[in-house]
Order: sequence, then structure tokens, then C-alpha cells
Amino acid sequence: MGTNTIFLISMPGGSEWILIVLAVLILFGGRKIPEFMRGLGRGIREFNDAKSNVKREIEEGMHEKETK
Repeated sequence: MGTNTIFLISMPGGSEWILIVLAVLILFGGRKIPEFMRGLGRGIREFNDAKSNVKREIEEGMHEKETK
């Protein structure tokens, strides 16, 4: 049972990535992939912005505590 959990957590290898890319091409087609990637990029950018905002607010809160 211990070795099975390692396989569930590990990243896909080269042949698995090829199968994933082929499945995406078949499901979405060539025209939808750029739209999908743009949406994915926007989502990642928004996530990083939100993460930066939360980090900044925490740091400002810590700074306010120190000055009081």
C-alpha cells in the first residue's frame, strides 16, 4: 500500500504527456486550444495577483502591529 501512494502523487512521464496532449487535441480541436490557453493564463495571473494581495495585506497587518 505504501508504494501505491507514491505512484498516485508522481508527475506523468513523457509518454503520459503525449497521451494527455493527444486527448486534449481530440476533445477541444486545434481552434479552441489558444482560447483555452488564454483563459488558463488569465486564471493563473488572477490567482497570482490575489496571492500577492493577501501576502501584502498580511505584511501590512504585521507592520501595523509593530508600530503600535
